[in-house]
Amino acid sequence: MAWDVIDPDTYAKSDLSQTSKDPGEPGAAAYKGSANKTAKYGGLSRSHIFLPVAVETAGTWGLLVQAVYRHITTVTENSRKTSFLFKHLSISLQMCSPSRANKNKN
Repeated sequence: MAWDVIDPDTYAKSDLSQTSKDPGEPGAAAYKGSANKTAKYGGLSRSHIFLPVAVETAGTWGLLVQAVYRHITTVTENSRKTSFLFKHLSISLQMCSPSRANKNKN
């Protein structure tokens, strides 16, 4: 199994055409980032299972992460534990994101 994490900026010029539509599509930048990663690593499918993990700067999770969330909730039969786990993941991503670190240097 191989995976790659992408942290697309919801407000980046390259994603604004999708994220600023009225009413806007929640997760558009995450979906685009996941699709780009899947295309980039498409050759791995012969030997690996590839999973793109995308979380937008605005906090929207990509489709894979949403599916994992639902699966964990189903298996554990405890949505509170799953919610707690994903809140901590979200905070960790926000604190460790290189794009955020660069923005906070000023």
